[in-house]
Amino acid sequence: MMGDEFYAILKLVSGEEIFSLIVVDNNEEDDTIVVLQSPVIMWTVPTPSGTFIKVKPWMELPNEDIFMIRLDKIITMTESNDQKLIKLYNHYINDESSEYDVSGHMKPNSEMGYISSVSDARKKLEKVFKLNQET
Repeated sequence: MMGDEFYAILKLVSGEEIFSLIVVDNNEEDDTIVVLQSPVIMWTVPTPSGTFIKVKPWMELPNEDIFMIRLDKIITMTESNDQKLIKLYNHYINDESSEYDVSGHMKPNSEMGYISSVSDARKKLEKVFKLNQET
């Protein structure tokens, strides 16, 4: 019987840590299968300007996005409700490169407080200052 889908972090016997949307398939009593959709490997990269999360596919060559692992190949797994990780995963899977850079840096947007570039802000302030001097 197929269970509900949920986001999870899995630790495999090989030592790999995987983040994925998963379903546990209990059709066979002795052979439980975990179905992974678009599994990725995530790791943190500390830099002088902060810590970034890097993401890459778990298996880079296949064109498939569904993988099956027997339960005996998994040391542990935990459901993840971390909305930042889930959002990052979904952006990566959906290839929404507009917000995330290849280098791992996030491009600022209005939600982060980004209003305009420095040059645009300078032009607007100079225009306001000139108007104030003329009146």
